[in-house]
Amino acid sequence: MNIFILAVTVVVSIWAFNDSSLFSRLKFSPYQIHHREEVWRFGTYALVHAGWLHLLVNMWVLYSFGNIVERAFRLNYGVKGLFYYFLFYLGGVLFSVLFDYGKYKNNVYYSAVGASGAVSAVVFSSILIFPTGSIYLFPIPFAIPSWLFGILYLVYTAYMQRKGTDNVGHSAHFWGAIFGMMLTVVLLPGVLHNFFFQLGF
Repeated sequence: MNIFILAVTVVVSIWAFNDSSLFSRLKFSPYQIHHREEVWRFGTYALVHAGWLHLLVNMWVLYSFGNIVERAFRLNYGVKGLFYYFLFYLGGVLFSVLFDYGKYKNNVYYSAVGASGAVSAVVFSSILIFPTGSIYLFPIPFAIPSWLFGILYLVYTAYMQRKGTDNVGHSAHFWGAIFGMMLTVVLLPGVLHNFFFQLGF
């Protein structure tokens, strides 16, 4: 399921890179949702990205951490775990932009794109599941512990949100993280106990 989500996102994003009208129809626009009832934008914005770097970073992080979360769901729920993982990802897409929808629904100029909110949900879910894991990020020549990556990820999004010079919904990262941790605790009983056990507490 994780590979399927990744593949669909890559295909649609590349398509939108070459079709500005498609990009405009799919991006998150609270104003268009509120005033023109274009509710599909609550989900489709996660399928388009601001550029190649934005897409590649999101998809690499999703690939690196999503398999951990999907595997945990499958171990707990069997084949149904695939469906639960899909709902988990979709929930991250929706939940992560609710704050921005309320804040910007009357701002005709605000828009955002990218799967970062849902990816953030996946990242922080995987940190709860496997806090001693790690990730390699080019060009850093050594592995970064998952828990440290999570912290750096949020610091970066806070900086970019304050900078406000791109078309990326950075505040969605924070809310995606909150959603990811909350739903993981609900869906995977004992995950908090296992989290502290792995860290030696």
